[in-house]
Amino acid sequence: MVIETQEEQLLTKRDDRDRRTKRRFVIEQEVHYKMLYGQRLAETGNGKTMNISSGGVWFTTESMLTTGMPVEVSMTWPVLLNDSCPMKLMIYGCVVRSNGKTAAMAIERYEFRTQGTRSFQPAELAGAEFHLPR
Repeated sequence: MVIETQEEQLLTKRDDRDRRTKRRFVIEQEVHYKMLYGQRLAETGNGKTMNISSGGVWFTTESMLTTGMPVEVSMTWPVLLNDSCPMKLMIYGCVVRSNGKTAAMAIERYEFRTQGTRSFQPAELAGAEFHLPR
């Protein structure tokens, strides 16, 4: 007969509840998501990240997303590259869980991109005048 201590029972319950192996970070950023059906765009929407780990993202949605569908999420990264260049994080994966207004996705790959020139003007170029040669 095996008798578990109260501490062992609590550890077992905690492990059953939360089997995540990656550390989660609370990062609240606006996101834009695209649901893909093959090469076609099935649905788009906006939301906000709730938390992120190296394995997944939990975010709010405008409607319930279909589990198992490929999804692309883009968000402005909250840290500047070289303290001056805004970055965008592109995340690609599949929806693993969804309820009315939130979804969780497993990350298959991701990439950082610099923001377009319209939203970025280096400090040393601010106010500079450019002239085209004649």
